[in-house]
Amino acid sequence: MIGKLILSIESSCDETSAAVVKNGREVLSNVIASQIDTHKKFGGVVPEVASRMHIEAVDGVVKEALLEANVTLDEIDAIGVTYGPGLVGALLVGLQYAKGLAFASKKPLIGVNHIEGHICANYIQHKDLEPPFVSLVVSGGHTFIVHVKDYGVFEVLGQTRDDAAGEAYDKVARAIGLGYPGGPKIDKLAKEGNPMALNFPRANFHEDTLDFSFSGLKSSVLNYLNKAKMQDIEINKADVAASFQRAVVDVLKDNVFLTCEKKNLKKIAIAGGVASNSALREALIAEGNKKGIEILFPEPILCTDNAAMIGSAAYFELIHNKKYSFDLNAKPNLKLGER
Repeated sequence: MIGKLILSIESSCDETSAAVVKNGREVLSNVIASQIDTHKKFGGVVPEVASRMHIEAVDGVVKEALLEANVTLDEIDAIGVTYGPGLVGALLVGLQYAKGLAFASKKPLIGVNHIEGHICANYIQHKDLEPPFVSLVVSGGHTFIVHVKDYGVFEVLGQTRDDAAGEAYDKVARAIGLGYPGGPKIDKLAKEGNPMALNFPRANFHEDTLDFSFSGLKSSVLNYLNKAKMQDIEINKADVAASFQRAVVDVLKDNVFLTCEKKNLKKIAIAGGVASNSALREALIAEGNKKGIEILFPEPILCTDNAAMIGSAAYFELIHNKKYSFDLNAKPNLKLGER
């Protein structure tokens, strides 16, 4: 088989995943063991529970990924694994397994930044995509605007100063009784509501910045709900969801198009779990059509945490001769572009 094959492992939060990726763009297998049903009853991810479930699942998903790809470990060129950011216990499960596998099979070990993995999901979806471009990374734990200058070369131009957009979605969803995970539930309910019904605030900074803040928006929604409860006023959950979502999407859209203007770039690649959000996609596509800017996004399975995106990122590390030793440790607060 011609080309480089990466066996990759992802365990940064509540998905245990393994994949085989060829040349950074072709997915031969992408096996995901989700823990959503377990954590749903707690209203969010419980780190210790997540770690234990990763331990139970990791060996099985790796074997299944090799089997599904119809390759043996001998045919693999390198082992890629997420080492941050994420939940430290969860990260350690995947990392230790990958180190053991790489050592035993005498394969190179490649550490991957989880956020960079999300961006690289676009290389899988769009085979001809090459840097430079702007990436909007939006997930439960991260919100970034990134200038992707080259493969593996990133400049963060904007980021949230408090809650990530996906985190705000989860908290608002919990407050209006939708449960976990909040993002898809709010997106679905918002379709039945009026996005202009309530005027929730957008954060405005005094300085010239592309940063975000979603804490004030989240608090405004919670205050509205509490006030309605105290006054015994019935709320329209669909209107709350739609109005909240409009506020989030407006800020994301405005800042990312301003970035394109500043950097004179004509491509935006969306990444992360919230990249599946239908309102965000529609708003960006509509604005992109007006401004002549191409909007790219991965299919939903590549937006959520998965090992295929880690395999893509690992490939570009491998061909650029990035070296990782077996003393590589988990870094729960790993920054984008940090090595």
